[in-house]
Amino acid sequence: MSSSLPLPCTGLGIATENVSDNIDKRGTLVATILGSSLAFIVGSIINVALPQMQADFEVGPTGAQWIVNAYLLPLGAFVLIGGALGDHYGRKRVFQLGLGVFAIACMLCAVAWSFPVLLAGRVLEGIGAAMIAPTSLAIIADGFSGKERGQAVGTWAAAGAAAGAVAPLAGGVIVDLAGWRWAFVAVFPISLYAMLVAHRSVRESLASKNQTAPLDWLGAALSCAGLFALIWGLIAAPERGMTTGVIAALGFGITALLTFLKVEADKGDRAMTPLALFANATFSGLSVLTFCLYAALGGLMVLLPYVLIEDLGYSATAAGAAILPFPLILGLLSRSVGGVMTERFGTKALLVLGSLLVGAGFLLFAQVPADTVSYWRDILPALVILALGMAASVAPLTTAVLESAGDRYSGVASGINNAISRIAGLIATALLGLVLIAYADNLAVGFALSAWVGVALACLSAVTIFFSMDRG
Repeated sequence: MSSSLPLPCTGLGIATENVSDNIDKRGTLVATILGSSLAFIVGSIINVALPQMQADFEVGPTGAQWIVNAYLLPLGAFVLIGGALGDHYGRKRVFQLGLGVFAIACMLCAVAWSFPVLLAGRVLEGIGAAMIAPTSLAIIADGFSGKERGQAVGTWAAAGAAAGAVAPLAGGVIVDLAGWRWAFVAVFPISLYAMLVAHRSVRESLASKNQTAPLDWLGAALSCAGLFALIWGLIAAPERGMTTGVIAALGFGITALLTFLKVEADKGDRAMTPLALFANATFSGLSVLTFCLYAALGGLMVLLPYVLIEDLGYSATAAGAAILPFPLILGLLSRSVGGVMTERFGTKALLVLGSLLVGAGFLLFAQVPADTVSYWRDILPALVILALGMAASVAPLTTAVLESAGDRYSGVASGINNAISRIAGLIATALLGLVLIAYADNLAVGFALSAWVGVALACLSAVTIFFSMDRG
């Protein structure tokens, strides 16, 4: 999954205690926008640079999957603990630390002299992003109030959408003209500048003591170990087969994740992931929708540029331009859908409609021919319909998650929903090896067949929301 996809939930139900009264609102907004946009930028660059990186390190499809998942794995596993660290030790401090880790990681990727070093850099990027993403919104929640907060969040979201739209094309140009390493170098000064602005402008804040649970290190360790073993097994299985090692990894991963659920259940309200939330049918249904849509879209955003470059001969710049309509339409429409259309048609109706439109887009992708693929006939219409479907879903999903959780759990619910979206993309990318290996000689055929999975996931989302959510 690419991090260029919009985040499904950006709730701001966060109580804070100010440590310092010093705040520069404009600087705070600039710092948080730049910091949170880094994930969009790097994700988009990786999507168009993946074939070149794979060729430079002489790794097969499995290596390509690990380039993506080495970042998504720590991000998905640690994004909740990253928010908790900010609550305990200061959002500004953790935000700046995350930016520093991200900057160092980008330079490590840029100078990587071997494939393991590249993967180490990608892991560090994921850890840095796990500290940046949750604390950036908490900083906005502390720095703004009332109408100003809504305007700040709208500006933050619009800037993220703009970054998602520009990054694929800009990344493609850099990759074609200078090589993929320079794409990471280009991100480095953005990280440093955001850290400097945050140091000067952001006010330090902590979560209210009565709303802060102890740091759940055991839960974080179990979820990370379980996800790593499970993802390793899923990536290795298509290439190695179901060997003893692969079966053991899958078994360990499932066992660790089940143990994680047991630990969280025992902790109750003081858990990193309070399972009581899932007793609410609406929240559970929204979680299923989030997982299905973001798994489908996450796999597409990695596979589509790969097919365009490797199978159809596009340059990285052309592939970035080809994908541009998706984030552009999504960014332009999301805010209006989140306001006027939600009030007029209701959240449930928009989520069902959005899921069905996503399914229709994937249905068009499933018709891509094995040869003579035309962008204007076979790719662009499907991308436009997918963008319309996601635009109808993202903002209502955020609202629905927060309303289903209530004020008590709004902050943790948005974090859980965010983590679900990342894990969905992680698993989808791990399964792409089935396509990349089995259809190496004609990726367009594998792409069309995998689109049927997207159709099924989108339809499952629509059905789940229809039956689990009250009209609203």
